Amino acid sequence: MPPNSNAGRRRWAVPLAALLAGAATALSLAPLHLLPFAFGHAVLLGVVAEAGSTRSAAVRAWFWALGYHVAGLHWIANAMLVNAGEHAWLIPFANLGLPACLALFAAVAGALAHRLFRAGWPLWLGFSALYTGGEWVRGHALTGFPWNLPSATVDGWLALLQPASLVGAYGLSLLVLLVTTAPALWWRGAAPRRVQIIVSALACLLFVAMAGGGAVRVAAIPEITAEGGAVPGVVIRVVQGNVPQRDKWNPGLKPEHLRRYMSLSDAARPADIRAPGLAPGAVPTVVTWPETAVAHLVGDSRELEEVLSAAAPPEGTLMFGAPRVARVGRMTSIYNSVFAIGPGAKVAWTFDKAHLVPFGEYVPLRDVLPLTAIVQSRGDFTPGPGPRTLELAGAPPVSLLICYEAIFPDGAVDPTARPGWLLNATNDAWFGRWSGPYQHLAIARLRAIEQGLPMVRAANTGVSTVIDAAGRIVASIPMGMTASMDSPLPSAAPPTPFGIIGGIPLIVMVVSLFAVAAYGRFRDGRRTPAN
Repeated sequence: MPPNSNAGRRRWAVPLAALLAGAATALSLAPLHLLPFAFGHAVLLGVVAEAGSTRSAAVRAWFWALGYHVAGLHWIANAMLVNAGEHAWLIPFANLGLPACLALFAAVAGALAHRLFRAGWPLWLGFSALYTGGEWVRGHALTGFPWNLPSATVDGWLALLQPASLVGAYGLSLLVLLVTTAPALWWRGAAPRRVQIIVSALACLLFVAMAGGGAVRVAAIPEITAEGGAVPGVVIRVVQGNVPQRDKWNPGLKPEHLRRYMSLSDAARPADIRAPGLAPGAVPTVVTWPETAVAHLVGDSRELEEVLSAAAPPEGTLMFGAPRVARVGRMTSIYNSVFAIGPGAKVAWTFDKAHLVPFGEYVPLRDVLPLTAIVQSRGDFTPGPGPRTLELAGAPPVSLLICYEAIFPDGAVDPTARPGWLLNATNDAWFGRWSGPYQHLAIARLRAIEQGLPMVRAANTGVSTVIDAAGRIVASIPMGMTASMDSPLPSAAPPTPFGIIGGIPLIVMVVSLFAVAAYGRFRDGRRTPAN
């Protein structure tokens, strides 16, 4: 055996251990919600602190994040299997290539933290600030993909999510990192005992403050009862058609799918699920269908609009998802849209999805890349104008988030006109029936908490839900069930600090922690020669 073989194995032992630790941390995500595994972030900080060089710190952090994202995003393969003949070959690129790219943000944070702070409490603060900054960049660079932020690891604990109303999902991620990385300072004498005790005490106090303050906020937002907690006179019917993605665009099955939605929307047909607090005999004032529930190009046929208007409640509104075609001269544009239509077959408005899925709804650099979009379409979709507050009959004004748009904290509402509620129309059939849809639900729920607004989710195959302003699930249709659900619309809470000032607290937190960490590093550096 070559003399350096044992050294080679040792060199790779820590990165491989980091890889496994990152994968284990993903067990804290939906649907398992195993909160203790969120402390896998401590392993990340520990291997960075122990690295012998900046390059080694980057490699270790990259392996940890690779494991986290591969385990957390494994459901992406399901989208490639809907049309396996065309797209199955992309699975290695999606399930390994994408996580490998996302892990680069952690690698940069690990390298900078090791280079600037080295060890002790300055590394704890500096790394938390740098990693959070990297997550913000990950959520914005190249259209952004802020899926499974550190804040998602506490989704199973409603009280711990409430600080998002103050500092948003990225600020909550920073708080989660400060708590879950603190144990790393006990790693092989990474800090003096006094520092270990003080940091641990601070992390415990922060955890208690998050949980206690969160519990107070949840208690302050009333639940729906027969006496209140809901918008008077408003009943939302959510329809979950449960159409498999492989069948959605089958011409022979489209009429049956449309009949299914129409039947489930009929006010004369009692809903399969009725939410608590719903008055006896209450009938829908608004009916919501999922994203692309209507697998036809709406805009080509007035007859289709007349057929669909029969599903609208009297004096109310049907909101349904469908692709929309618009022609101006020789230009034809296709939009992923939600339509609002009344019983008179009059389209009140259309809302076009603005944040499209790269390689799903359009192909970046199409002239260079010989790829077709994953979504069945005649061509690339065209983006819409962004958040809008829309009036409708039968309910307060609404802001729409079509599918993927719900993962972005910064684009949930029009800042100039606060809506009364959020509608997330989605087609999670692409995600399979394991973790993907539940992770998407968890991410979307944070938008309700951030804005202090109730959210209605209409999902093709589930999970369809009604969520109140505290993030409580009022009622839901289980995954894979064909059903309708009637629910009162929960009342909106007062505007939240995050809804008013957005990401300013995040900037203050990151800059402040970085400055304190830099001061600690500078002070320790000045003491070293004297010692």
